[in-house]
Amino acid sequence: MFDAPRPADAAPRTLRLGAVPGATPGRWIDTWSTRMPHVRLELVPLAFRSQREALVDGIVDLALVRAPFATEGMHAIPLYEELPVVVVSSESHLLAADELSPADLAGETLLTSAEDVWDDLDLPTVPSRVPPLNTVEDAIATAAAGVGIVVAPMSLARLHHRKDVEYRVLREAPVSPVLLAWPSGSTTEDIEAFVGIVRGRTANSSR
Repeated sequence: MFDAPRPADAAPRTLRLGAVPGATPGRWIDTWSTRMPHVRLELVPLAFRSQREALVDGIVDLALVRAPFATEGMHAIPLYEELPVVVVSSESHLLAADELSPADLAGETLLTSAEDVWDDLDLPTVPSRVPPLNTVEDAIATAAAGVGIVVAPMSLARLHHRKDVEYRVLREAPVSPVLLAWPSGSTTEDIEAFVGIVRGRTANSSR
């Protein structure tokens, strides 16, 4: 059960929805625009590293966040899970396979970044001489030069796609969960309405 929603003000309102890179709230935003035209929905891009702070600091009202995510003091609803993929140079021999397993990556150089969502995938790769990069996009750009591989959620591989890289699904590896989160004690009628949309409730259904 969520905390009891606070009554909505009669004045014009805005609901600020945060979203980490790769999250895809488009279909819910379209439904919101149709169902709640009197409440402006503002989409706020969030960095993975600061997703929780944005909620704690009140920068956004609720957010699509990516695990790992500390749920203490938060409501968090699992939405979907993304497959991990291996991003490599378009010249890589790894592209000969339709999918890859951890064993296929033995001896490959693994590039990492500060935006990595998995702390330890336990892969038979070798550490990179390149220090951890700032973003997944930076890591993919480095992989394009053929100096290593990147493991990332599929949506991030698509988001940062380049002509000089390709990716393959990595089997037998952890998925990347995406959640809808907001601070406990901060539920409003607008947040309840958005949760209802995400959960597929119709305009006439009760909470």
